[in-house]
Parts: sequence; C-alpha cells; structure tokens
Amino acid sequence: MQADQDPNAAALERLDLLAGEWEVEAFGISGPLACEWILDGQFLLQRSEAPDPVPDSNSIIGVAEDGESFVQHYFDSRGIVRTYAMTLADGIWTLLRDKPDFSPLDFYQRFEGKISDDGKTINGRWEKSDDGKNWELDFPLSYTRVK
Repeated sequence: MQADQDPNAAALERLDLLAGEWEVEAFGISGPLACEWILDGQFLLQRSEAPDPVPDSNSIIGVAEDGESFVQHYFDSRGIVRTYAMTLADGIWTLLRDKPDFSPLDFYQRFEGKISDDGKTINGRWEKSDDGKNWELDFPLSYTRVK
C-alpha cells in the first residue's frame, strides 16, 4: 500500500518525531534508547539499555483503533509486560496505564513528557497512583537526541 493510501499515515508521521537515537537519564543513571521503524513503517520499535537497577526494555508503538492515538506494548528484562494508551500531540507525549492487561493492575501509571521546540530533548515524569485519582511522582526522566 502506498503511503498516501495508508489510513494511518498522518498518525505515523507524528511518531517520526521519536525515531532516532536518544540518551535517557533517570535516577542519575543514563543509557541509550533507539527508536526505529519496523514492519514496513507501521510500527516504531523502542529499545533501551541501562545499568542495574534500571531494566532494559523494548516497546512497540502502533496506531490505535481511533487512527489518532497510539498503543505502546512494553516488555522489560524483569519479565514485565504492559500496555499503555499513548498520545503525541502539541509537543506533549503521554502514556497511561489504567486497566489490567498482561499483568494485574496493582497501581496506575502515567507519563507526560514535554518535547522541546527543536525536538532534541524531552523532559518528563512518571507518576503512580493507587486509586487512579491521587497521583504522586514516581520518577523524572529526560531524553536527549543523539542522532
């Protein structure tokens, strides 16, 4: 199918902002994160590596059923598997886990990252909640584009 005939083309084009190589910093620890297109450009694969105690992870991002938002399927070296609802619009990247998926919902999670105007940095924070209403900071993290 040609790109101009792909019903997901506009959403996938927005995801291109994340494609490339990044350095991610959290807990005073940094490591590489690479985002690359896979399966004929229909999905974005994120691969991250970090020193202990931060787990290595892979995520696959695809367009959600509404054709505007995204779904992120997350897997890490601890054996954790999760699914996040994701948006990427107006310089803000969000992820939300508010229902059980491949693992029980022991707590709610959300992420919000502010993307710099030049697209070279993303400053964000993960938050957690026991009830989905009262949120607290889990940890801040930042992304810096390397390539």
